[in-house]
Amino acid sequence: MEFTRVPGRKTPIIAIVGSDGSGKSTVCDEMLKVMSSYQSARLCHLGKQTGNLRRAMRKHGLGKKIDSRITKVGASARVKGISGPVALVMFIASMRRVVRFTKMSVYRAMGHAILTDRFPQTVEPGEMDGPHLTNRHLSDAGAKMLMRIESWLYTKMTAVRPDLVLRLNVDLQTAIQRKPDHRPEALEKKIAVVPRLSFNGAPIVDIDSRLPLEQVLEQAREAIDVVMNDYRKPR
Repeated sequence: MEFTRVPGRKTPIIAIVGSDGSGKSTVCDEMLKVMSSYQSARLCHLGKQTGNLRRAMRKHGLGKKIDSRITKVGASARVKGISGPVALVMFIASMRRVVRFTKMSVYRAMGHAILTDRFPQTVEPGEMDGPHLTNRHLSDAGAKMLMRIESWLYTKMTAVRPDLVLRLNVDLQTAIQRKPDHRPEALEKKIAVVPRLSFNGAPIVDIDSRLPLEQVLEQAREAIDVVMNDYRKPR
């Protein structure tokens, strides 16, 4: 793996990305141990986690009705256009990621090495940690204003280039087995997007997460060791 440290950076940022069911959480937990053996490290989750909330809602009668209503509103918005109130809900969800990214930046300023579960990107708006409102049919000035603010915030976040991205690839069957509570159509869409993701020129190591866990962790560890050893060198 070719690696060039980001100029002026004192501690590394390593991101692990992939669809639900690709094993991100497991790999993150193990790789945090690897990074912590070199220096103080923090794991930062940069997702919105609204999907977890909706899956929890669907386990209850009232929650199912609310989730169904949200789905109908979303379908209607795709046809008629997203209005200001709907755009505001989507914008607030995006702000959860902005808050978490800001918290990550504070940890980095304190001298911690950073490992992230997910990372914001603008290559694929609306999917896999991209901005919600970009390239959407927006029906009024309020929605368009929120889109511009969100786009600006994502541009600022994605300007921070990870030192390394570990991209976990998985097939639909495996993802469904690992995440039976997820909607297959949503998993299929995310799986298709993952190979197209890029992160401001950051080096990407692709890992087939269908392999035995030991092999996945070994490939991830080898890539992370390269980065962490480079940060040990005096500059």
